[in-house]
Amino acid sequence: MHADPIAFPFAWPSPLEPPKELLTLRDRPVVPAVLPDGSTAWLVTRYEDIRTVLSDPRLSRNRNRPDGERMVKERKKAIGFVDMDPPEHTRMRRVLARAFTAGRVERMRPLIREAARELLAAMTSGSPPADLLASFAAPFSVRVLGDLLGVPRDEQDALCSASAREMWLRMQGLVAARRETPANDLISALIEVGDSEDGRLSEHELLHWCVAILMAGNETTATELGGLVVTLLGHPDQLALLRDDLSLMRGAVDELLRCQVVGCSLSMLRYVKEDIEVAGVTVPKGASLICVLESANYDETVFPEPFRLDITRGGNHHLAFSVGPHYCLGAALARVQLEIALEELLVTLPGLRLAVPVGELRRHDDSFMQGFVQVPVAW
Repeated sequence: MHADPIAFPFAWPSPLEPPKELLTLRDRPVVPAVLPDGSTAWLVTRYEDIRTVLSDPRLSRNRNRPDGERMVKERKKAIGFVDMDPPEHTRMRRVLARAFTAGRVERMRPLIREAARELLAAMTSGSPPADLLASFAAPFSVRVLGDLLGVPRDEQDALCSASAREMWLRMQGLVAARRETPANDLISALIEVGDSEDGRLSEHELLHWCVAILMAGNETTATELGGLVVTLLGHPDQLALLRDDLSLMRGAVDELLRCQVVGCSLSMLRYVKEDIEVAGVTVPKGASLICVLESANYDETVFPEPFRLDITRGGNHHLAFSVGPHYCLGAALARVQLEIALEELLVTLPGLRLAVPVGELRRHDDSFMQGFVQVPVAW
């Protein structure tokens, strides 16, 4: 590598202050970096370069490629959907998209709002403070995903807290039940699409999908909700603006997602299958490359005054859900969940506030998810 490498990922100096490296990172569009395990990678830092790179077929998402430098130490596991490359990834994504439709998400709105209201009522039945994550965000995410898939309400908590093996076995039982008696849920839709001539999901692939949706969507949305609430409470002018006009909610959620990326860009790793040039820098075959989404979302050429939270910002094409072939399939559902949850929080709890000084909040020391450990709130 050329030039002095920098340490990655970056640390957040405080809950509301982004890493200082983001202030000047885009001055170096491609940066060598050292990762926590001592391995090396190239960081791509600018918005347009990242959009290009994430759609480049010369890069592989598969961590297990024999010619790719391992970026993080992790236990051996079967390749999941997010680690696939085309054409297999394309086939799997097309099948899921036929079942996980925008219409299905829209039909979920009443159930999502019902879940938010019931869980807020339960949280506020006790005396403050309460941990917003444990009391609301986490069970809210479990409830929404459980209802989406068709998991019975009395089994949702147990399923989400089960070991990986137990979750797989429980899901096998649910899939078998839906094959016998289909319902208006995602498991039944996946079975129908997967059994079609142009779909063809194996039983293993079907079960993998159901488990992956439950596991991946549960943690990320709950973590995002906690981060969005902390960020909004830390900007009282924007909080007041949103309280006065809830029609701003959709734009507010996008702006909060732009400013508060809870997933670390280590999850955006790519392996270079052949030499490529990025912003005038040749990245060699076999190298590891990371697209720093946090940096893209603070790119001054795309977002004027990027370090200012502005819930009225227009044209907010942030990359919190990535871009290209691996754009988050659950983005539409996540947006609806976040919009409804924030609206119900603001309406139900007009006095919502942090119960501890913001500086006392701590983030998880995790290479892939950097959300808060707890979010104590009062109302």
